[in-house]
Amino acid sequence: MTTRRTRNPVGQFLIDTRSRLPSWSGKALAAAMIAFAAILPLLLNEAGSLMNNCVLSMAYIVMALGLNTVVGFAGLLDLGYVAFFAIGAYTAGWFSSGFYADANVHVGVSKYLNALPGVHLNWLLVVLIAAIICAIAGVLIGLPTLRLRGDYIAIVTLAFGEIIRVFAINGDSIHLFGAHYPLTAGRQGITPVDQVDLPFLEPFNQLNLRPWYWVAFVLMLIVLFVTIRVRDSRLGRAWVAIREDEVAASSMGVPLVKTKLMAYALGAAFGGMSGAFLGAYLNTVNADQFQFGFSILILAMIILGGLGSIWGAVAGAVALTFIQYYFIPDVFNDLPSKFGLDFNLTDINYLIYGFLLVLMMVLRPEGLIPERRRKLELTEGVGVDDAQLGSTGA
Repeated sequence: MTTRRTRNPVGQFLIDTRSRLPSWSGKALAAAMIAFAAILPLLLNEAGSLMNNCVLSMAYIVMALGLNTVVGFAGLLDLGYVAFFAIGAYTAGWFSSGFYADANVHVGVSKYLNALPGVHLNWLLVVLIAAIICAIAGVLIGLPTLRLRGDYIAIVTLAFGEIIRVFAINGDSIHLFGAHYPLTAGRQGITPVDQVDLPFLEPFNQLNLRPWYWVAFVLMLIVLFVTIRVRDSRLGRAWVAIREDEVAASSMGVPLVKTKLMAYALGAAFGGMSGAFLGAYLNTVNADQFQFGFSILILAMIILGGLGSIWGAVAGAVALTFIQYYFIPDVFNDLPSKFGLDFNLTDINYLIYGFLLVLMMVLRPEGLIPERRRKLELTEGVGVDDAQLGSTGA
């Protein structure tokens, strides 16, 4: 008994279009986008709202790439990613501010900061310390999830994020080395945090955001390079194997414990690096910054862009950053009032995210820039039969 095959003109068009493109077209497009991003600050007001959103988008790309490593590559659903943002930001508060005024430690900072009380380390050292601390925290959060799967992992990671938030709120009553060394400053926050102070450059300030953007851009490029290299490595293939079938991966010799913990550690390190940057950029570290909704925002970025897709995470982070901090509050916030409705768009942020995700699941479930394997899974058979028929007819 034979099954009749129907032609799919859309699938055939996609196949023909892809076959006409040279093999290097994707790399050329990526290089062009990176070059445009590098010169973008020169086209914008150095202290305008758009410039601020561009800086935030670079920092959020780093976080999205980190969470994509855990969720997209290894398939470990993490709902507490805000914890690593918090730890990274508090690292900036601990090691580059006057929070611990009784300690006088100064390493690699300018003359102005060298004369201030407190702990003041060069920002590059702070980023490195934040990455190490968060990598250790990522391993600690990964240990209880080694025997868990699916929704149970999400529950454990959610609890971890909430634990860190509670510590941030009540940390002013927890003292490490005496009465003058509290863990956090609670809702009062640690402020001011030192501005980025790099060798041979003037200390950064909020009147010119271009240096901030370029630092975040370089940080993003480093994380992007590491992510691509790791994805194509033996470790990256092990993550994908665990994501697809954990039992089969284990039977083929993939060390589940080591592989999962590496995913947690690397993703957490990226989150901590971005948190250290945002702590300096926002000039404050406050417990109210680390709400559960932030984890949902970063998760929505990688779902919108495409789970497991590196460039999808970049696109999703840029899109949702501008939606969250530019289009909703500045462009369309009063749109409901024009139709006689008594609310603003900022009041329904989560509703907007939910609508966008549902829309994506219906129209393009694989995401804006999907991973090749995931795209084949969700569009299985599209254009394949046509290609076979074409080759048979030839």
